Parts: sequence; structure tokens; C-alpha cells
Amino acid sequence: MIELVSKLQTIAQSKPDALAIQDASRQLTWSELLSEVDRLTELLLPYKQHVVAIYADNSIDWVAIDLACVAAQVISLPVPAFFSDEQQRHAIQQSGASALIQANNSLAFSDLSVFGDLHLPLTAQLSLTPLAPSQEAAIPEGTQKITFTSGSTGQPKGVCLSQLNQISVAEALLSRTGLQATKHLCVLPLTTLLENLAGIYAPLLSGGSIIALPTEMLGFNGGRGFNVQLFLQTLTRYQPESIVLLPELLLALVTAVESGWQAPISLKFMAVGGSRVSTELLLKSEGLGLPVFEGYGLSECSSVVSLNSPTDNKLGSVGKVLPHLKVHTQDGEVVVEGNAFLGYINQSESWGSSTIHTGDLGYVDEAGFLHIDGRRKNLLITSFGRNINPEWVESELLANPIVSQAILIGDASAYCSALIQPRFDTVTDEMIDAWIQQVNKALPDYAQVMSWQRFDQALSFRAGTLTANGRPVRTAILSRHQHQIKALYKELA
Repeated sequence: MIELVSKLQTIAQSKPDALAIQDASRQLTWSELLSEVDRLTELLLPYKQHVVAIYADNSIDWVAIDLACVAAQVISLPVPAFFSDEQQRHAIQQSGASALIQANNSLAFSDLSVFGDLHLPLTAQLSLTPLAPSQEAAIPEGTQKITFTSGSTGQPKGVCLSQLNQISVAEALLSRTGLQATKHLCVLPLTTLLENLAGIYAPLLSGGSIIALPTEMLGFNGGRGFNVQLFLQTLTRYQPESIVLLPELLLALVTAVESGWQAPISLKFMAVGGSRVSTELLLKSEGLGLPVFEGYGLSECSSVVSLNSPTDNKLGSVGKVLPHLKVHTQDGEVVVEGNAFLGYINQSESWGSSTIHTGDLGYVDEAGFLHIDGRRKNLLITSFGRNINPEWVESELLANPIVSQAILIGDASAYCSALIQPRFDTVTDEMIDAWIQQVNKALPDYAQVMSWQRFDQALSFRAGTLTANGRPVRTAILSRHQHQIKALYKELA
């Protein structure tokens, strides 16, 4: 019995003519969506227990194929568009994928070895191409989905998840948020595990509906940057009840509301996560009446571990742990028990563990709220022996839209400094300095930013100073900008 699809079939029987999903060009009722899933399941059955990669933009087709993979017991491999070409090929080859689903006439991955000349049309936009795997992959038994993480070093690792891993999180999210029959707008790519579970499974299991629009309609324009106005227009047009945001997107929304834009009154739940969120930004959100709730998770736990909610919300925390998990700390490190991933591809020594050591420093307070202080490996220790998590200070600096990038420096030094990248050419040094002084007022003495410089070269994936999903590669930054760092400490010497 395929539990997820079975649950959805039961919902479809109770509301066959209700709207289940829409994208830029069409809408499907519950009955139509399940019929489409059944049709695609038949086409995918030859790939049962094999890996099939999908490289496509958000759409009804993406959602239907994802559900059909579950029904056909296909191991799906969503390939993120934000990965580099090398990382995308690494994911496909490491997983031993037997087929690739992508847009018709796409030239991506044309160098991969194909098996024969068969190109099977799945939908009007997407086709399946059989591949000749370059290697046989070792994959834990029970794997239904493989999600590749993008770490700060080395190639991404393939995290193997079961169907139960995923459903457990989706159902726990519904329990925590209290959302019923929610109308959810998928803002993040569906290849992102968080959006896959919180943006497809949870809304559908709630009996709700999904809006799956191509990334350009949401303002994501590839190398041309992010079009905030287009994002705001889409929110106004579709009036969603729930969305998932990264801190950068929340900042854009808060700035827009402060400038007079009216947020949709339909919004009931705005989850934010992915990296540390400034307390000031959350306070602003609350003051503006935005229903913003911070959460925390990692792929090895099938995404979400903890989440604030309308009934249990504490600013500065990442919420209470979801009911199917337990969390404790070991030498300051957050350790999660329950719903652990099955293991990494081709790393059998990682298989079968029930405990995940997150690498994050934090604690659970007396009220049961989880607090994350930062990554253990990023901890700064000043020459006075004070421990500082740079993500904490950086998140406060990034709470102002004039700052695009911020890196805190101070390991083995008497005071902290920062490298800053302004968001706009019109931002002056005086504006940045005034903002830093304001941030410093809320920081203890040992964590205040005493000197700063503009980056002489903005952080980027191409330069090796950002990961594919935008996180700083600190070792590379310290090396590449060493001359600037030395200058920061000569200034106050």
C-alpha cells in the first residue's frame, strides 16, 4: 500500500470537484489530479525501484510526476536548478539514475550517456530519456527520494529518504501549524526538500490546494537577480494562505510593507528558515501584523525539525520540536533522534543510524523551545576567550535591506570586525556605519563590530566564496580577503 497516494485518494473521493492545484496555464480538480497521477504511474512502472532524475521548473507536471514516482515505487531524484552544472551531473551520476525527466527539447545534460533513442513524452512539456548509468550506486533499502545537500566544502551528498520519512514531516507540520485545507503558494523550487514536503504533501494532506508557478513569475530571474515587484504582484494576485520563505525573501516583504504595500489578508502562516533570522526582522514582521514563524531543519531529518506556531511562538527560538522527534544536546551540539534518514548514497557506513548529530550549537529552554546559535565549525573565539557565533551577528547586520552580504571576523582577535557588501550603489559608508552602530547597541561588548570594510569583490559561487545555495564558504573568504582582514586590524592597532 502506497500510504501517501492512498491518503490523497481518500481526500479526492470526498471532494472530487474541488480545486487541487493550479499553475500558470491550467487548473486541476482533485479528481483530475489523481487521474493524471494514475496515468503517469503506468508510464513510470518500468522504473520501479530505479532512480529517475527530474530537472524541471515548478508546475502541475512536476507535482504529478513526484506523486506518480511514489505510486510507482520509483526512487525520485529532484535536481536543483541552483546547483552548478558540475554538481547537477555529480548528483545524477552518483545516484546511478536510469532515466532523466526534463523539458522537451532541453539541451541540458546532452553529454550524458543515453540508453537508445527513446524519448518518452510524459506530459505536453516534459519527456523521459533513459540513461546508461556510468556506475552502479549503493542505495539503502526503502529509499523513495534522494535529495542532495550543498555543503560548504566538497561535492553535494545524496541523502536517502523513505516515504515514511517524508509523510511523518508533512503530517507533523499540519499538526503544529493547525492549517486546514490551506491554499499554499510554492515560492521555493520544488526540488528543495522543504518545499517538496511543506509545499506539496502537507497542503494536499490538509485537503487544500497548491499554486505551483514557474520561478520567473515569482521574481527569480536567474542571473538577472530578484524582481521584488513581480513577487509582490504574484502574492497579491493569488492570495495564498501559506508560504515558505528564506530570510532574504522575508526581508523583501517586510521592506515592501513598510513602504506601503498591502500584504494579502489571506495569509495565515509564513514559515521562514534556511538560515538564521534576525530577531529585529522578526519583531518588525510581528509589528506589521505578518504571521511569520521561524523554523529549523536539515535534510538528514527529512527537513523540518522544529517550528514556531500561532499557539507556541517565541522570538529568538526556532520553535518547539515536532512531535515525532526528540532533541537533546551533547557538548553543546544539537542531536536529533527519530525519523533519521536512511543514509547517504554510496556510504554504507552512514546507513541505519537513528541519531543525527547536526553540527549546530544550541539548546532547548525550559519551555521546550529550541534555540540554534550557529555552526560548531564556524565558532569564533576571541583572544579574551569569548565564544561568538558569527551567524548571530551577521543576521542582525543583514536585517537592513542596504546590506546584501556580511561576514563577521574575530577569531583569536581582541575585537570583531566585518566585511560588508552593500545592496545598492547608492549606499554610502555613512549609511553603513550608522546601521552598524545601531546593531552594536543591541550586542554585548565582545560581539560588537568595531571596524568594517566593503568587500573589494562580492561573494559569489563562481569565486568559490558562496555555496550553490548561497551560504558563505568561510575558509575561502578568509583566504581570498586576507589582505582586507589584516587591514581591519591595523586600523585600530
